[in-house]
Amino acid sequence: MLDVRRLRLLRELAHRGTIAAVAQALAFTPSAVSQQLSALEREAGVPLLERTGRRVVLTPAGLSLVRHAEVVLDRLEQATAELAKSRQGLAGALRIGTFATAGRTMIPAALRTLALQHPGLEPMVLEIDPADVADALRAGELDVALINEYDFAADPAHRGLATAALCTEAMYLASAADSGHGPVERVESADTSAIADCREIPWITATRGTLCRQMTVRACEAAGFTPHARHEIDDFPTMLALVAAGQGVALVPELALTDLPPGIVLTRTPLHRRTKIAYRSGAAHHPAVSAITTALYSAVPTHLVRARLRPRKSRESQSRRSTPVLNRSIHAAVIPGCWHHVRTAEFAS
Repeated sequence: MLDVRRLRLLRELAHRGTIAAVAQALAFTPSAVSQQLSALEREAGVPLLERTGRRVVLTPAGLSLVRHAEVVLDRLEQATAELAKSRQGLAGALRIGTFATAGRTMIPAALRTLALQHPGLEPMVLEIDPADVADALRAGELDVALINEYDFAADPAHRGLATAALCTEAMYLASAADSGHGPVERVESADTSAIADCREIPWITATRGTLCRQMTVRACEAAGFTPHARHEIDDFPTMLALVAAGQGVALVPELALTDLPPGIVLTRTPLHRRTKIAYRSGAAHHPAVSAITTALYSAVPTHLVRARLRPRKSRESQSRRSTPVLNRSIHAAVIPGCWHHVRTAEFAS
């Protein structure tokens, strides 16, 4: 009989790539992980790992077993969800991951709703980069998390996880007013030439390796130029403060437009950011996951586009629409706008 805990280690190795990364994520020592995987090989009766120097690579049998492990672990999540439904009332910890702007604008309202409807639940919020959410969910460090993606920068599919679309928000080009001060100005009609007009101006972007940075660079490339990134900042309030100081222009999502410094002009673009709720695929019907999903849906600001929440498994092998083709017309690449992309993120049951 194959040990489920060892199957989980094998799956984590397939996703993380090294024994050291698995050990760090699951609070084991590397030697303990190696011993457990060796025991799994003995149980399986065939080699699962091929060791080349300090690295290990899964054999064809190992890769096949990982696919079966995904199914087994998914069914265990479903069993846990069904057992939770049979209990009277929800209680216990609920670990929620969020990115900063959602944590400031949606999470507080969702927690208030959750406290009223399910006072026995103990929500625990962790701010986390969306890029780290998949590993945290698979490792059991989180139960549910908010992630995002942008036009020109889609979130990749993750085996063993499911997502549900939550909302869509517009992206704005933030620039300094000519006067350098005064109230914030907003141009709400989507300006398809706004980005192209900033080809000679320094840019303030997110740090390298983030989806936000990727979106900005690709949007500029679609407008026919490569942006000169003067500053790299992940905090949107800091980014906007630098814009107000005349340090460059930036693309910022609608949820970040709170407590704005004076002297900024905000021009709506055809670009959008989409927020999704992520959880382990077998946990879609867990009552605690359903409760926070409903609370989050009710917490979406009224001026944003709320999506219908219809979960579906997210598989690496699943065919996905590609990100918009880069060309010189952002309008042509992105329009018909948010609903084209919301449909790619919604999941049929």
